[in-house]
Amino acid sequence: MRDDYPRSLEILEIEKEAKDLFTVFVKNTLDGFVPGQFVMVWIPSVDEKPFGVSYLEKDRIGITFEVKGKFTKKLAGMKKADIIGIRGPYGIGFPDPDSSTIVIGGGCGVSSLAPLMEKVKKSNSIIGARSKDMLLFRNRFKDAHFTTDDGTFGKKGFVTEILEEKLSALDKVSQVFCCGPEIMMSRVIEICKKYRKKCFISMERYMKCGFGVCGQCMCGDKVVCNEGPVFESKDVEGNPEFNHFARIKSGKKVPVSDYVRWRSCE
Repeated sequence: MRDDYPRSLEILEIEKEAKDLFTVFVKNTLDGFVPGQFVMVWIPSVDEKPFGVSYLEKDRIGITFEVKGKFTKKLAGMKKADIIGIRGPYGIGFPDPDSSTIVIGGGCGVSSLAPLMEKVKKSNSIIGARSKDMLLFRNRFKDAHFTTDDGTFGKKGFVTEILEEKLSALDKVSQVFCCGPEIMMSRVIEICKKYRKKCFISMERYMKCGFGVCGQCMCGDKVVCNEGPVFESKDVEGNPEFNHFARIKSGKKVPVSDYVRWRSCE
């Protein structure tokens, strides 16, 4: 059952994953969590923000985040036994993967896909970042395909290039799960449509309530926190805001590029 009040939990551990990327571990109190859903993380006297779950274990969960604004800077500086609040889970997650599912993530978007990568064929995971020092989970998923924009690890280029190579060579791909920058996900949707593969993406928007009341996270006619954050690609194709516009804290609609810059310091 979902709990709409924050549960106060002690931090069990904080681990550095890559440059400016950390994972905070707390006791697993999530009932019926589905990978792709999200939780609201509360730091007393600071703020509350939505995050995906990157480690889903029997006794604990991990939440991986990139240090950007004041909230994540505060979270990265917390210690074992410090208290944070967790409420949720919220939203719609990914369907169950099978042996022929491909999971593809870029940047910090890989974090919410990680529990799914543990369930698919090791060679069916594709992970990308700008550079080696920003790649998530290199040791956790050693047999995954890795790409970096600058060529410092894995293949130089983009995750979408690996995806197209795999889809052009493999007949037995049932579906593709994706999370990352919207320009990347838009390209993934195009490639999956070309090869007639079912595609699911996880969308990020600024959220306040987490359960569909405030309307802050609208993308076109979609309430991302309630109807998503995971959508089948056919449900976002033609959406006038996907990969084009998003709303900042004031509710003002701005270009996605401006939204990303705002989020980096919010």
